[in-house]
Amino acid sequence: MDKLEFLKTARPFNVLSEEVLLGVSELLQEVRYTKDTPIYHQEVTKMRGVDIIAEGEYEAFFYDSEQNKRVIELHHAGYCYGGVSVLLNRKKSLRSVIAKKGTVVYFLHRKDFRALCQTNEEFFQFFTAEFGKRMLDDEYAHFVKRPTNIEQNYIASDQLYSRRIESLEYRAIVSSAHDTPIYEAARWMSAQKVSCLFVKDAQNNIIGYITDITLRDNVVARQVEVKAPISSVMDNPIVSISTQAYVYEAILLMFRTQTRYLLLEEEGRYVGFISRNKLLSEQAQSPFMFIQSVKLARSVEELRRRWQKVPEIVYQLLSRGVKPEIVNQVITTVSDTIALKVIEGVIEEMGTPPAKFAFIVLGSEGRKEQTLKTDQDNAIIYEDKANEQRELVREYFLKFADQVSERLDRIGFSFCTGGYMAKNPKWTHSLSHWKRNYVAWIKEPDPDKVMKFAAFFDCRFIYGEPAIIDELREFLDEELQKPLGRFLYHMANNAMQYVPPLTYFNNIKTYTVGTQEVFNIKKAMTPIVDLVRVHALQNRIFKTNTGERLEALMAQGVFTETEYQELMQSYYYLMSMRLKKQAVQIINDKAQPENLIDIRSLTKIEQVTLKEIFKTIANFQTNIKVKFTNALFG
Repeated sequence: MDKLEFLKTARPFNVLSEEVLLGVSELLQEVRYTKDTPIYHQEVTKMRGVDIIAEGEYEAFFYDSEQNKRVIELHHAGYCYGGVSVLLNRKKSLRSVIAKKGTVVYFLHRKDFRALCQTNEEFFQFFTAEFGKRMLDDEYAHFVKRPTNIEQNYIASDQLYSRRIESLEYRAIVSSAHDTPIYEAARWMSAQKVSCLFVKDAQNNIIGYITDITLRDNVVARQVEVKAPISSVMDNPIVSISTQAYVYEAILLMFRTQTRYLLLEEEGRYVGFISRNKLLSEQAQSPFMFIQSVKLARSVEELRRRWQKVPEIVYQLLSRGVKPEIVNQVITTVSDTIALKVIEGVIEEMGTPPAKFAFIVLGSEGRKEQTLKTDQDNAIIYEDKANEQRELVREYFLKFADQVSERLDRIGFSFCTGGYMAKNPKWTHSLSHWKRNYVAWIKEPDPDKVMKFAAFFDCRFIYGEPAIIDELREFLDEELQKPLGRFLYHMANNAMQYVPPLTYFNNIKTYTVGTQEVFNIKKAMTPIVDLVRVHALQNRIFKTNTGERLEALMAQGVFTETEYQELMQSYYYLMSMRLKKQAVQIINDKAQPENLIDIRSLTKIEQVTLKEIFKTIANFQTNIKVKFTNALFG
């Protein structure tokens, strides 16, 4: 085979001039392999140079902790293997490689390969861009970034975060009719050896449940007549989850809803139930036992000490390969649990609120995307009361909000510098007042009102009367079906405020802080949050989490599968980097966490991946600019 003619068709050598190719062809050494010859072993073999496949096939893959092949790829004639390993992985082979029978390769020594990269930018960029795109694949990136201790990798994390409910042993549903006397129900629970009895109505629908705690608190403590029907003392609401859900999802759901029992659903019917104790007993070393300890804390000081432990848990989870979206959920659940403890403590001291209300969280907390550098973003919505009660109600909730915010600040959730918190009288109002706010923000949009609307579109209920937030969302849904004028344009324009930090030559743009060359990773992530939000708004999707919004938008055909994957992988890669940086600052440096990343602290692999992510964000920003500018002008 003529080496020169071959190089003219092989990527990326085909970008080189014929004169250069002629020189390269004289440097190539021909190597032949017999059937199934192992050539390289991941992170072990030192690459002497690169291989350009002339005939046959390379099988490239990663070995996992049990020596299973993962992320298998087959490479054929014209493919160049080893470029990324030489340039970005300390000359060690990134993957394991087996050459198939009859494979012929042309070998180019690494000093000659590097010389080509130094003198030909397009040739060099081919390898960095290829690697950056691969790193957007979760599984590929997982093996490239795997922990030093491989054992921690799959054994520790897959068991906990990849196990589904259906794999657990759960109990059959034990139930009684709603008019069953309390004493008979207690006997039935004893006979069936269950601590939870479900209550059914006349149509055989489950409407509530009673537990040992129900009998203690609702019957014995209140001296209720034991011949009364169980429906008069039962607890609710019913909380259920699919058997296809993951174990960690079930535990987080239990903490969020404060239920001790979950009904398990399969193909539209209940097939059993499981208790929180059962789930937690199987996760003795997991962060969920820590969440349980937060729930049992008795004082503000104890809650503060628990919150100070969260960075260690975050670092351990990320180091074990747990996905950043799961880590976000763990942080959010701890944060919500602390907020609930504080709210309940304040209500116990102040007495029963004079009106129904909803305590909501906003911003990153509302999106369930909290990091370790977090402040308070919350508000209160209370029901409308008669004129003579308005001042009384408002006085209570302003005092209530002030105490909640003060305690959260002492625990470690600092006051919001922008004032987006219930402590600010502007963020504690009646339901009708909040409706008027929404209308005003939509009809007369300006940068300040757009920011307020964005924060409140991300709101999430955590305590009180859920019907209040439901009514507000229904109201907003109706408003969004009316002509919106320039509103969507301004929301889209908001998504254009932060430009990905790339220079004209596709290098990461930094600025100097002290001795460091840094970029702000929070601002780098913001465009994804903003552009996904504006699409969710336009399509009246009321999920708050960025990942959940993306999934819903893909389901409606707004984003393709490829676009969905690009945005998801980009967003959570940045989230992982941000969380780990903050955790290290708190644990190792004993410093306040920040969002600045020193470019010199990143490996070449991370830098190349970031460049690809920033290109992806820039492309989506261009698309949204065209779409919403065109919509503005019809």
